[in-house]
Amino acid sequence: MKALIIVDVQKDFCKGGSLEVPDADSIVSLINNRIKDFDVIVVAQDFHPQDHGSFASNNPGTEVFAMGELSGNPQIMWPDHCVQNTRGAEFHEDLNCDFAKVIQKGVDKTIDSYSAFYDNNKKNKTGLTEFLKEMEVYEVSVAGLATEYCVKFTALDAVKEGFKTTVFANLSRGINQKDVDNAYDELLQADISIRFD
Repeated sequence: MKALIIVDVQKDFCKGGSLEVPDADSIVSLINNRIKDFDVIVVAQDFHPQDHGSFASNNPGTEVFAMGELSGNPQIMWPDHCVQNTRGAEFHEDLNCDFAKVIQKGVDKTIDSYSAFYDNNKKNKTGLTEFLKEMEVYEVSVAGLATEYCVKFTALDAVKEGFKTTVFANLSRGINQKDVDNAYDELLQADISIRFD
């Protein structure tokens, strides 16, 4: 079985959102067109409590996008985004994910979670590995937002969990092209395939 993991295609990362990724909306129809090629569809959803420690607003005196620390890890201080039960946390309205398995991440206020498999400390699982194995998935492809953050870390964890892994570059968008290029290098070094078609 082959699975497509769609990462964080949510309103706060799309046009007009609080953490907008450039050109994010353009991938929605492309992802929808690919869904038919997979046996299992998973959508990862950033789902933060309002008092999440990665939000600059919860760290007085901290500038948005400044580097800070959270639970012993270096942490970018993000604008508030994908807060639980808000419009910004909702999936893009055109994304075809009605039949998908939803994996929520970033729900612990003390640690961020870029990967759809683990939090950033690699201590707490989301249950994605167990679900994929239960569904007899052996190969995963990853697409979504943003390439150099949640897409990259989801793919790196997928291959560590034993899945043959591909990233669809054309179905993903990043924030900074230099960081995206560095992410591609890191993915290739981890034996992850990158597709641009």
